[in-house]
Amino acid sequence: MRLLLVEDERELASAMSAALSKHGIVTDHTTHLADALELTLQNIYDAILLDRRLPDGEGLSFIARFRQSGSDTPIIVLTARNEPLERVEGLNTGADDYLGKPFLIEELLARLRAVLRRPQALVEPSVVIGRLTIDPLNLTVFLNGSPLDLPRRELKVLVTLAKRQGKTVLRSALESAVYNYEEEIQSNALDAHISRLRKRLADAEAQASIHTIRGIGYILKDDA
Repeated sequence: MRLLLVEDERELASAMSAALSKHGIVTDHTTHLADALELTLQNIYDAILLDRRLPDGEGLSFIARFRQSGSDTPIIVLTARNEPLERVEGLNTGADDYLGKPFLIEELLARLRAVLRRPQALVEPSVVIGRLTIDPLNLTVFLNGSPLDLPRRELKVLVTLAKRQGKTVLRSALESAVYNYEEEIQSNALDAHISRLRKRLADAEAQASIHTIRGIGYILKDDA
């Protein structure tokens, strides 16, 4: 899952990004509405987390402009402005949910799962390949019904490949799924993750394997 966080409190944004990353979620962060709009043109996000008080304006103004593009990407407003009429204003503007600060990361995760289950959101079904069952929404992998624990980045690689099983996934698409745009990516980092993931799948006799399409990307195939 990849989120856009629009929040001008840098310490809070950093803490949220770190907490979300432990659940396999990549977070792109910006402090300004103008940059947020530009990022939504460059990337596809599963959801947007939006503060109201921002240096270049009222966060709710972003919602109206963003919805004009026709996108139904879920937006959760995260703000200290949490009076009843302020919540009504946010929801009427087009937010999918409204969460007052401070909040528990567990509640934010629950609300994310809730908005992603709604009909307007694209919810991808579980993928069965070989002896694996992969749930892209909850970022879980089962091997013959038993949980298969994978390091966070390897899990993101596997989920991204599983979404397009049998089709080539570009290196750039995998890197976007695994790293946020602020991270510096070492030239061989992705290859190292894939190498370790291949070994884990082989050791687990998952009957699913990752193949290299030289110079282009990778493909996940069912070996059953």
